[in-house]
Amino acid sequence: MRKYMAEVLGTFVLVLGGCGSAVLAAAFPELGIGFAGVALAFGLTVLVMAFAVGHISGGHFNPAVTFGLWAGGRFPGSRVAGYIVAQVIGGIVAAGVLYLIASGQASFDAVASGFASNGYGEHSPGGFSLLSGMITEGVLTAIFLIVIMGATDKRAPAGFAPIAIGLALTLIHLISIPVTNTSVNPARSTAVAIFQGGWALDQLWMFWLLPIVGGIAGGLIYRGLLASKA
Repeated sequence: MRKYMAEVLGTFVLVLGGCGSAVLAAAFPELGIGFAGVALAFGLTVLVMAFAVGHISGGHFNPAVTFGLWAGGRFPGSRVAGYIVAQVIGGIVAAGVLYLIASGQASFDAVASGFASNGYGEHSPGGFSLLSGMITEGVLTAIFLIVIMGATDKRAPAGFAPIAIGLALTLIHLISIPVTNTSVNPARSTAVAIFQGGWALDQLWMFWLLPIVGGIAGGLIYRGLLASKA
């Protein structure tokens, strides 16, 4: 239960910090947060929570990471479902808190603003197609898993994994915010889509399917090509 609670808490902070910065960036452009600031916020939340509770649960905070680590032979299949439920719960609670905070502004509208939801086509920040979004989410999630597995390998320098993982997530956001508003995390996508309530729910399938496929691919690539055979 401690492991599941750590996943709830870690995903809660990830969604509140990352999506919260995105909602504020959209509502107050004069603050100069921008997409680089949002990318940094996501990276920092993962870094901080990996140090805070990663030693308890492994610091997944993301169903795609859980599936990827399972495919890579680093995580037991018996815990996959429990971790994913915990991550989705943590994300939804965080989105609810963010919704209550944002609703304190008279002009706030979760449907019209998008509420930091992920999208493609007309709902992509840069107008990118479904195919572009699928390639982006799949490839970048695979890369993220390779970084995670490499940084936590017994051969890697001890104690630096959260830094590498946080920086990798920042880079991923810098690349993909214009394309899909960056998911690589189905729990994060689900949490805000529920409160957006419109097109975000219609497009949510892609932000489950491709991150999970990418995560599994990344786990298998590392396991098959990069992991020590000793």
